[in-house]
Amino acid sequence: MAAGHALTDAEKYVLEQKGTEAAGTGTYEGFFPTDGYFACRKCGAPIYSAKSKFESGCGWPAFDKCYEGAVEHRVETDGTERIEIVCAHCKGHLGHIFMGEAKTATGERHCANSRALQFVKAKVDKKEVKLGPLD
Repeated sequence: MAAGHALTDAEKYVLEQKGTEAAGTGTYEGFFPTDGYFACRKCGAPIYSAKSKFESGCGWPAFDKCYEGAVEHRVETDGTERIEIVCAHCKGHLGHIFMGEAKTATGERHCANSRALQFVKAKVDKKEVKLGPLD
């Protein structure tokens, strides 16, 4: 697993400093491939299948499930009580998860930053799961 290139300052800001790109500006926000997967920009680990991506209207790439073991979620430490999602492999900040919105069958919206992801046109044979509530 490897990232496709050295991280830019903007990518480091998102992945390493928990930054957020402006709504509607990300490369993958309006990008809906039929095959392939989205990997962590920092380490290259597969995170989301192209099939799990959906149009949520939120301004960021949205996914309703992830590859099993690819994402960890926890309460944000900034006092907002949002649920942060990070790459399980390198702990890079991906974005936030919102649950119970009924926009998809899983009831989950993984709202990720394009700068935290890279699209790979290849097949991954991994199980996809919803994260579910925090314990």
